[in-house]
Amino acid sequence: MNKTVKDQLQRLEENLLKPEIRSSKTELTRILAEGFFEIGSSGKFLYQDEEISEEGIGEVKMTMDHFEVHPLSDEIVLTTYRIFNEETKQHSLRSSIWKWIDERWQMVFHQGTRVSKDT
Repeated sequence: MNKTVKDQLQRLEENLLKPEIRSSKTELTRILAEGFFEIGSSGKFLYQDEEISEEGIGEVKMTMDHFEVHPLSDEIVLTTYRIFNEETKQHSLRSSIWKWIDERWQMVFHQGTRVSKDT
């Protein structure tokens, strides 16, 4: 996977942590593919078509590190990284599946798994 694709996907993942993106259904709809779903670190399922309100998905204060891209095909990649939630002081491992749709990367699946700091 070339550096440009990795940089693009990391920027998209980082954008999903920004208040101005998380609070905009329009911006979220552009990043999240039709049929997107998520298994959150709380274990709760989120479905894009049903549960994103006009106000978005809520603000968070999180930092990302250890970002990696794992190609699954020419048009589908898996991203993995760690998140630290500064508000809850909780660490989680994250994974997302991105697909090249309509000339841009769109997220089709995301999962977060809470872990201890040392994991």
